Amino acid sequence: MNDIPSEFILGGVYLPPLLVAGCLGVLLAYWTARLLNRYRLSRYFFYPPLVFVALAALYTVVVGYLFVHF
Repeated sequence: MNDIPSEFILGGVYLPPLLVAGCLGVLLAYWTARLLNRYRLSRYFFYPPLVFVALAALYTVVVGYLFVHF
């Protein structure tokens, strides 16, 4: 009937969809930041921690739109 999840169940604990999308977004941003640091591309940014926060927000929105549909 309605295939949009209202909660995710993990071991009997109900998790909101935005929490799941946020965790995945931060994880993807962490991996991207590690790749940027490994190839020394982060030195071209003025303030790399702010780029990490921006990537986390961007990835959270993308994951939420594509997979979670909140």
